[in-house]
Amino acid sequence: MIIFDLTCTHGHRFEGWFASADDFDRQAKAVMVRCPICDDASVVRVPSAKVHVGKATIDSPPAEAPEAEKVAGLPDELIRKLRDIVRNTENVGRRFPEEARKIHYEEVPPRAIRGQATKDDADALREEGIDFAPLPPFLTRDHH
Repeated sequence: MIIFDLTCTHGHRFEGWFASADDFDRQAKAVMVRCPICDDASVVRVPSAKVHVGKATIDSPPAEAPEAEKVAGLPDELIRKLRDIVRNTENVGRRFPEEARKIHYEEVPPRAIRGQATKDDADALREEGIDFAPLPPFLTRDHH
């Protein structure tokens, strides 16, 4: 695995792990690499000063930094609470724009939902005055 320093167009810096530079290029071109802070898909590699030499021995366990600190610089307890909130929402998948409209226009009872929307769908929802926010992937990934 290769660890690349990455940044989005909003200036958020983060790390990404890839099998190779070609793997990063392939995933970035397929819009699979997204900023964990703002979900921006315009992600590029930035120069890194890190140098990794050798391999860890079996006797030395890897340092366990909380996922929250590694990803967003937020306290681990806050990230756990945010993930609990996200888990208690209904994942409507690609039906998100349709379901958000039904809730907004009071066609169905209000409920907390999450899902996916294209950029065009998201723009249309905003134009209609429907409030929503993108969730960073570190809140929606399944953590055990």
